[in-house]
Amino acid sequence: MTTPPAADPGTVLRDATAAMRQGNLPGAAALAAAAEARFRARGDADGRMRAGNLLGAVAFETGQVGEAERYFGTALELAHGLDDSLMTARASNNLASVAHLTGRPELALSLYRTALLSYQRLGDRRGMAETSHNLGIAFRQLRQWTEAERAAEQAVRHAEQLADAALRGLALVGLAELHLELKAWPLAEREIDRAAALAAEGDDPIGVVEAARLRALLELGQGGADAALRNALVARSEARRLGSALLEAECATVAARAARQLGRDAEAEALRGEAVAGLTRLGAEGLLERFRNDWGA
Repeated sequence: MTTPPAADPGTVLRDATAAMRQGNLPGAAALAAAAEARFRARGDADGRMRAGNLLGAVAFETGQVGEAERYFGTALELAHGLDDSLMTARASNNLASVAHLTGRPELALSLYRTALLSYQRLGDRRGMAETSHNLGIAFRQLRQWTEAERAAEQAVRHAEQLADAALRGLALVGLAELHLELKAWPLAEREIDRAAALAAEGDDPIGVVEAARLRALLELGQGGADAALRNALVARSEARRLGSALLEAECATVAARAARQLGRDAEAEALRGEAVAGLTRLGAEGLLERFRNDWGA
């Protein structure tokens, strides 16, 4: 994706945001970087803040977690300087996701709660849906099931108020994964079906792959290791094509467990090594510990 040299940076940033939503991560990164440079040349702190936050989101998705934290931190500093409550909430939510991924759960929960309160004061349902979804993930990984369910259901409730299929699908992914953790297979299957349909409707390729990963987990939990392996490998390949490093590693963990159940030891070991290497590069301490526990069990 290219942009004319004289294009307005606001237009370039809108194009970058659209590319991100369509799963075109390289295009989003190039456009956001171009916009950020033009905003910087103009001395436009607001534009730099918004472009930097998007650059952080792309870096996070592609596995450059240190870069993501740097971009989000700068965006938060600029937001404080500009007294921009909305961007303060967004950057706090994004920094919380970095803290959660890298094994700092208390910091993550504190930042998520700060972001959620800000979104509530602003009446921003999208922000409330996204942050509630993230809180559900954090609580789920801490095995705080009641809080996880409450947050996931709040994410769904807020998302249902908006005409955004991709966001509604994202919220249902969180609820489906909670049902999988609790081995509530019929409920998980229902939410996975709905999430997959909404992701497709909302032209959200990352969401489609997330639903496919959960379907493979469902099949694995129900004893269908062969189907789980097949679907996890397809999802892994698609995540790699989209450039989503975290999603690729998560799909590899499912594929490794499925191959092991099938007695395909060499393939399982290769996939296990790939998953561990991917999660290690990301600094995904919580996910890495969980995978090692599942493997040991």
